[in-house]
Amino acid sequence: MPHFRIERRHLKDARWPVAGVDEAGRGPLAGPVAVAAVILDPENLPRGLDDSKQLDCEERERLYAIIMKKALCVSVALASAREIDTVNIRQATLGGMRRALAGLSIRPVHALIDGNDIPKGLCCNAEFLIKGDGISFSIAAASIVAKVTRDRLMKRLALHYPHYGFESHAGYATKAHLAALAAHGPCPYHRFSFSPLKPDAEAAAPAQDMLADA
Repeated sequence: MPHFRIERRHLKDARWPVAGVDEAGRGPLAGPVAVAAVILDPENLPRGLDDSKQLDCEERERLYAIIMKKALCVSVALASAREIDTVNIRQATLGGMRRALAGLSIRPVHALIDGNDIPKGLCCNAEFLIKGDGISFSIAAASIVAKVTRDRLMKRLALHYPHYGFESHAGYATKAHLAALAAHGPCPYHRFSFSPLKPDAEAAAPAQDMLADA
């Protein structure tokens, strides 16, 4: 289970505040990548935090509300499908990390980032933690915030494009989603640089930024 020992070590060494950073939605065929940055209160930590992938929807929603209430500050940045297609998924995710950290109302001194990549040009020092959402409380909190935020956005998108079933698969390449693409073609929020959509990129309509501005 995740813990707060890494954050407390930084706190003891006067490297505080520490923000956890994680993303949701790198793999889907549609929708944005959501990146969250969270600074937890060392004196008021939420209980039961875990990697969002280990939690069901109801538990994520419950913990999301607790994180939003107890955290010192939270920031979420979105990288739209258009940005992903323009700069590639890695660069779009790294850009989202920069924006999420810069958007915190309390400036972090250090960031713990899930994965094995640190963006250039951050507003603070940072270290990466492979599978950090299962190690660090702060990263686990960010993973929950990012996942819940993105799932809610995909449910909103489903109201405008009901053929695809975004509310059930959040844009991932399920059999139902692929069947809907075969029947109806892509919508502007699909990622045209991703297979099997890539061959249709030149014919794609310009992606809108409604979700990115939400």
